[in-house]
Amino acid sequence: MPAIAVLLSGSGSNLQALLDAQAAGELAGEVTLVVSDRAQAYGLQRALNAGIAAAYVPLATPRGPLRQQWEERLAGVIAAFEPDLIVLAGFMRVLSARFLERFPDRVINQHPALLPNDGGDTVTTSSGIVIPALRGAHVVADALRLGLPVTGCTIHRVTPRVDDGPILARAEVPILPDDTVETLHERIKAVERRLIVATVNRLLQG
Repeated sequence: MPAIAVLLSGSGSNLQALLDAQAAGELAGEVTLVVSDRAQAYGLQRALNAGIAAAYVPLATPRGPLRQQWEERLAGVIAAFEPDLIVLAGFMRVLSARFLERFPDRVINQHPALLPNDGGDTVTTSSGIVIPALRGAHVVADALRLGLPVTGCTIHRVTPRVDDGPILARAEVPILPDDTVETLHERIKAVERRLIVATVNRLLQG
């Protein structure tokens, strides 16, 4: 069965969606490794609860030669498990071209906003509305700040450019008048959980 590695920095709700699908026999692969750059990431506990290998690979310095060493350690841990697919599920680190070359066409990312197919600065929604393509770590808050009528989530192949790469799946989430960052993010996560399982299955089933 194809092996899946999941990289995360937080609670791991999307990891849990994959684990639930796996337990139900509805996942076309098997999560064999979960890695985090944060020791307190609850996603590591989810992995341990499920009997899955969990690794903490700390990053002390965001830039410079120590970061390169961290990325080499990270790649080494992942390579030892020979994954067919690497899922970035709330992993808050940018991976270099050197790292991605080691796992060609095997790294995908979930992003809690709509991204365009062409790597541009705008996205055209299903209703024909053109909205900004939101990238970075605060896109849910950005969607509210800009007063957008709709946002969503995107799953894409990872390239060295942040939140860019060929689009694999995308789903829209309307923004409600009384939304807060928390309520909007929860609705996006609900859609993400369904989308990641469907996308992983499609990729692994060929």
